[in-house]
Amino acid sequence: MNKDGVLLLGRILVALLFVPAGFGKLMGFEGTVGMLAGMGLPLPQLLAVGAVVVELGVGLAFLLGWKARWAALILAIFTVATALMAHHFWTMSGAAARMNKIHFFKNMAICGGLLFAYVFGPGRYSLDKA
Repeated sequence: MNKDGVLLLGRILVALLFVPAGFGKLMGFEGTVGMLAGMGLPLPQLLAVGAVVVELGVGLAFLLGWKARWAALILAIFTVATALMAHHFWTMSGAAARMNKIHFFKNMAICGGLLFAYVFGPGRYSLDKA
């Protein structure tokens, strides 16, 4: 597979995380708001809208390779913010701390991949054709 094919495959695999999650949040919006409120976050409705826009909207832009570098950067920032808000293992103990530590560092790894996409672009098989 050539470089552009690998970049397309990478975008597809990353989008498989964000797009279905955003669609699920949209379809279960009240549940998403409730989850965010249960985490003690301020303005849970606004945060839920933001999560849907980023995961679904920006995730689709990344998948299609439209404004892909910006989409990658936005997704990276969102992924770090999510890790800090939802997977704060340093405030937990036992099994919860262990599981959230895994999730936190998975988010950091996803962010790393998105930063590669930001730097190298979406490749030829994209709306950007970068």
